[in-house]
Amino acid sequence: MAAKKNIYVNGINQIPVPERQIEIVERKGIGHPDSVADGVAEIVSESLCAMYKKEVGHVLHHNTDQTEVVAGISAPAFGGGKIIKPVYILMDGRATTYIDKGKERIALPVESTALKGVRNYLKKTYPYLDIDSDVILDTKLGMGSDDLTGVYKASNYLSNDTSFGVGYAPFSITDKLTLGTEEYMNGDMKKKIPAAGQDIKVMCSRVGKKITMTVCCAMVDRFIDDKEAYKSTMEQMSDLVTQNALDIIEKEGSDVKLKLDMNTGDDYKRGVYYLTVTGLSQEMGDDGSVGRGNRCNGLITPFRPMSMEATSGKNPITHVGKIYNVLSNIIAADIAKKIKADAEIHVRLLSQIGHTISDPLNANIDIIRADAADSPKFGKWKAEAEAIATDWLDNIDKVSEKIINGKIRTF
Repeated sequence: MAAKKNIYVNGINQIPVPERQIEIVERKGIGHPDSVADGVAEIVSESLCAMYKKEVGHVLHHNTDQTEVVAGISAPAFGGGKIIKPVYILMDGRATTYIDKGKERIALPVESTALKGVRNYLKKTYPYLDIDSDVILDTKLGMGSDDLTGVYKASNYLSNDTSFGVGYAPFSITDKLTLGTEEYMNGDMKKKIPAAGQDIKVMCSRVGKKITMTVCCAMVDRFIDDKEAYKSTMEQMSDLVTQNALDIIEKEGSDVKLKLDMNTGDDYKRGVYYLTVTGLSQEMGDDGSVGRGNRCNGLITPFRPMSMEATSGKNPITHVGKIYNVLSNIIAADIAKKIKADAEIHVRLLSQIGHTISDPLNANIDIIRADAADSPKFGKWKAEAEAIATDWLDNIDKVSEKIINGKIRTF
């Protein structure tokens, strides 16, 4: 079975990233313009999947991974500012806009479905964004090319692209701090500090055992009366973020030391404060594009393998640019958990267009530790890695189901 799947497991004698001197990890929060574009693209795909299943009985071909966020203009001010020019969001890409039923051609509500899904998503995710006045939504979803729709119709399991996916595991303490900080700030912390906007960026730099965490958070001006209130709010937020980070470090049993820097672009002497009307920097000069931010594991990791492929918005049935990126991370995590070797696991899956996605052209698994290839346990690790990868590839439809149901992050 393993040979059929073209699975290659390698032992790499190399120091894993978490044990090296330097590590950098970044996360663009859910309100960052690139994450807004990712979120919009993905909700369009999810909405279309639901509509296709209702209208036709199964998901049809679509790729909506070309969303663009064009920044507006605002005039934030203590106590509340105003939006001068709304943000423009363009949802473009390919989708099946009609089906032929006998001699009848039936149009499908593609653009109205996309608009409805995106409006609901924006209202739910960005509470300080007025959908009626702060943003302009536009759709340009055209029919896909015949060759790709044909591949799609031939079988739900034929790849519609020659592409690859990349994943790694397990997460390091730097990874966990980066992701956990943004999720906390855009989660429980909002109950204590409503002035904190959704546009949050977290960058962690680890040098040895010291992690410097730089956090940039857009502040919502209506909740801050003056510069003294701003300073007070920033101090409170710094205390909360620090405590949350220390809790993560303690839970992981790590001995790293933390240094937190927040909104380092502020200059109180010159009267420079990171104020926004909506809690989103897209209102005042920052554009966004799908695939320019977090990878599908929620992080940007220059010291780890990454794919440049945009995951959000691609169809979850045949587009390996989505499925393989998600699956690579799942396989890596399962292998790391199974072999318990204190090793870094890298997974790379490569497809060919028109070939079955459950049988990749090659599936490469690297087990990385100082003595990986020389370890007497490598044979056992290799067998376990092959079994896990084979099982997931044989059940790749489960990955698609999780994506369709919104149970797997794509950014």
